[in-house]
Amino acid sequence: MPTAMVADPSCLALGINWEGGSRLASVCCWVYARTREVMKRSLLTVVCLLSLLLLPSCQSPPRQAAPSDTILVLGAFNREVTLLNEMLTGAQPQEIEGIGFLRGRVDNRSVVIAWTGIGKVNAAMTATLLLEHFKPTHVIFTGIAGAVGPNLEPGDIVIAKQTAHHDMGIILEEGLEPGGVKNRLTGEDNPVFFPADEQLLAIAEKVAGKTAFGRIALKTGERAPKVVVGTVVTGDTFVASKAKSAELAEKLGADAVEMEGAAVAQLCYQRGVKCLVIRSISDKADESAVVDKQLFYTVAARNSAGLVTEITRALARGGNAE
Repeated sequence: MPTAMVADPSCLALGINWEGGSRLASVCCWVYARTREVMKRSLLTVVCLLSLLLLPSCQSPPRQAAPSDTILVLGAFNREVTLLNEMLTGAQPQEIEGIGFLRGRVDNRSVVIAWTGIGKVNAAMTATLLLEHFKPTHVIFTGIAGAVGPNLEPGDIVIAKQTAHHDMGIILEEGLEPGGVKNRLTGEDNPVFFPADEQLLAIAEKVAGKTAFGRIALKTGERAPKVVVGTVVTGDTFVASKAKSAELAEKLGADAVEMEGAAVAQLCYQRGVKCLVIRSISDKADESAVVDKQLFYTVAARNSAGLVTEITRALARGGNAE
């Protein structure tokens, strides 16, 4: 029993008159105050223990231990990337945050194949997710595009030495003046054109001469597709206008136009990841583009996939294109 007790506010809350109160009342008040303090501490201890037990379930699942040699191959359409699946061994379908992809190996290299969906936002979202998870050393974007260059026909392939957004910049009275935005990571201005990785570009050019491409059936007869190194421009619109194509050729020196490549190239440029965009022509980006795309889609997608397969195999051999 304490020799000296001080009135506790709890006693007053209980209606105990401390001044002049009995010894029994004083003892009861002291016991009540101490008991309440012990209960508060016990409750706090229980809450802390429960928090520690539940903490792992509240956290995001740990990332997979990703190999540092992963190659990421992307395409806008599922049909485009499905053509690449056969190059994988031990392929396993996986999913992260609702995004499905296929993971396997080409020789001794880990390869991830995924389709992004159409447009720059979809492409950037999927690429960011997989870049964060797998930390790939190389990114290759493949698929179809519309021809802007007058000498390109359906089935031909453009290996992009550079890519640019054709809908980014300042709109003046005379039209769009292309411009880059600031790099969110460095604060520096991005270039208008994002250059392809030199190693990937050299490999692509080398293996292109050894890749078997499907021939193109035109009204004038069959022809073998040609491969050119050029400029690919990107925007969130499907171009089916001869006038717009002429504008893209004049202002940006474009050879082909599509809807995803520059978004992925910008992301890789800002993150310091090696990147290459490869497009196979499905239409002339003019008034007949919608019909031509359906007509030539299959052969264009196959030709692009064939070249990407050979590039991936060359990378798996340590960059040896022999």
